[in-house]
Amino acid sequence: MTTQDSSVKIVEQIKQPIAFEMELFEQKFQLSMSSKVALLNRITHYIVNRKGKQMRPMFVFLVAKMVSNGEVIERTYRGASVIELIHTATLVHDDVVDDSNRRRGFFSVNALWKNKIAVLIGDFLLSKGLLLSIDNNDFDLLKIISVAVREMSEGELLQIEKARKLDITEAVYYEIIRQKTATLIAACCSLGAASVKPDSRHVEEMRKFGELIGMAFQIKDDLFDYGDTAIGKPTGIDIKEQKMTLPLIYVLNNCDSKDKKWLINSIKNHNRESKRVKEVIAFVKTNGGLEYAISKMKQFQSEALQMLEIYPESEFKESLKLMVNYVIDRKK
Repeated sequence: MTTQDSSVKIVEQIKQPIAFEMELFEQKFQLSMSSKVALLNRITHYIVNRKGKQMRPMFVFLVAKMVSNGEVIERTYRGASVIELIHTATLVHDDVVDDSNRRRGFFSVNALWKNKIAVLIGDFLLSKGLLLSIDNNDFDLLKIISVAVREMSEGELLQIEKARKLDITEAVYYEIIRQKTATLIAACCSLGAASVKPDSRHVEEMRKFGELIGMAFQIKDDLFDYGDTAIGKPTGIDIKEQKMTLPLIYVLNNCDSKDKKWLINSIKNHNRESKRVKEVIAFVKTNGGLEYAISKMKQFQSEALQMLEIYPESEFKESLKLMVNYVIDRKK
């Protein structure tokens, strides 16, 4: 069995207890995107048919069912749709910002329809998400999502600001990935709980649970940059883009001043030279950067699993455990 086959198998296993909900969600999500403008419908149809693993709605439904003994209500479907609408909007805008022509192996919206239309599509999806919540008085769910979008923007800008100076500490790095990546997974889990048990302790507990998974997820992404093969993204791309990842930060903070100077000079002035990038990767590997990042990732994973212990055994809890492990075992 290939790596991809086993990955698909695990995702299907995770999805098993919510297979019915996920199928119904897809229909509702497509309806939530509909418009009277033919061009809009053509583009949103293109987006929907090139979906990823759908981890975000899976978190929403699994958490909702775990905290409510298997119940989901119409509000849960709306919450999952709002998360997907707003997240898709940010992805479409990201591709414009990054001048990226590919998304999940397919052409991006801006590659096919140009930047102007892509930005308008992102705005349309954002407004659809906002209206879906407002029209149904789901203001608590809208607040959870709005906080996540604000934090994602702040995290991206903080990363850009720090990349210019390369003065990032481990604490600042955690703050960047908490805002940039973890906050969205935290919102999915928090929203899942809030959809069925509003104003309960589960809302904050599940937010924290999602945040821990998100932290582990991003560190795993950082580690892909040091892989020997191109998995998900080309090796060394973070270094080329002057992104400060945990393995690099650890080595920068623990090497002597001569090596530190060489590393900073390499990232600032030689980040486009393949040979130099390979040397930086080798230096980080030799000096324990990967081992340190893996230990931190496993720490977040362990804390996330610990948070599930207070919940009674159920197939939904088992799927969430599988999800936590999948996040750090995935191959792309």
